[in-house]
Amino acid sequence: MLSQIEKIYAKITVELAPPAGRITLSHPPLNIIDLPMMDELLAAIQSTEARGDISFVVLAGSPRAFSAGVDIAAHQPPQVRVMLMKFHAVLRTLMASRKITLAAVRGNCIGGGAELALACDMIFCTENSVWQFPEINLACFPPMAVVALAPAVGRKRAAELIFTGQVIHGDEAFHLGLANDAVADADLDDLVDEVGGRLAALSPVALASAKKAFATMDASQFEQKLQAAEAIYLDELMPAEDAREGISAFLEKRKPVWKGR
Repeated sequence: MLSQIEKIYAKITVELAPPAGRITLSHPPLNIIDLPMMDELLAAIQSTEARGDISFVVLAGSPRAFSAGVDIAAHQPPQVRVMLMKFHAVLRTLMASRKITLAAVRGNCIGGGAELALACDMIFCTENSVWQFPEINLACFPPMAVVALAPAVGRKRAAELIFTGQVIHGDEAFHLGLANDAVADADLDDLVDEVGGRLAALSPVALASAKKAFATMDASQFEQKLQAAEAIYLDELMPAEDAREGISAFLEKRKPVWKGR
């Protein structure tokens, strides 16, 4: 049986049953990732990373939503720079972890939520889970997905998903290569447990070394590209009138009026 980690969090839960760990987003109704949740996620990932008896970690949400994304209000000045650095610190730490990471996705997996799942080593989802990178509708773009989505699904499909904000479901995410598998909702837990069981039977040292070697080729290139995407996002896009209008229109529940500048 999983045992609760010593630290109590407000917006996530962390459970440990060595060699397994589980981090569950718990911010109803849609697991919106706000600044406090970012701090908690970073602390939880770092805490499990320090545990030598944990070799893999499952990241999960609720039946309704893995996560519907980052808090839109945090995209406004003066919070946006802090928001992006905090959220990307979570993604960087997750990707640099020597633990094998698995995302278990039900319901909405949108925007920053999809980026969080994308940062995991493997993704298992339900066939009817809903995936989208909708930032373009707010005159924004998802910096991490701009860098990491194309290697997963191919450049052309990544361009379509990012530039149009197209909605796809879990079965298509699987066929595109975004997810390792997509199954009926009732079967997801069993699938994740089965994969976890295979990992649990293996050497933690070998898994950590294999992951380190697996990431070696791409790590420096990923970081260079992410830094470039961050600079474009913060220094070129965020000062634009359209970006401010897109975010304001969303918060005010109205149609945006683009100025093209």
